[in-house]
Amino acid sequence: MIVRGHKMKNERQKRILELIEQYEIETQDDLIKYLKESGFNVTQATVSRDIRELKLIKGSSVNGVSKYASPAKKEHVIPRFNSALTESITKVDYAGNLIIIKTFPGMANAVATCVDTLNIDDIIGCVAGDDAILVVVRNNDSAADLSDKIRQMIKTI
Repeated sequence: MIVRGHKMKNERQKRILELIEQYEIETQDDLIKYLKESGFNVTQATVSRDIRELKLIKGSSVNGVSKYASPAKKEHVIPRFNSALTESITKVDYAGNLIIIKTFPGMANAVATCVDTLNIDDIIGCVAGDDAILVVVRNNDSAADLSDKIRQMIKTI
């Protein structure tokens, strides 16, 4: 029985990865609906646990739609902070492989924490002051790309 349960879990999680590739799934309820249509009778708790185990991220598609994505596919997703943090960002600029994110006074540390949790391979690290964050990325192209993504993210909130 345990083997069957484990096999069922693996098949369900594999299907979740297929579904988030195929559809722009915004909520756990949407994911539950698609899983049920695929023959998996699941609860919200099960889906929540699967999302956590698969380390799915929540972001915005290029169309601005909020959706789940696999960490391996995060380059297709624009990182998403909560609106309070994005509204505290006043300017994003870059030079070479360095990005500067300006914030309202006292907000840089919170925004930097979010940047750290994005788990973007090109980000080497970041340092926050009171109203500015220095983000060090691997190369100039990465800095330009990430700066654009952050600007898009700010506009979509």
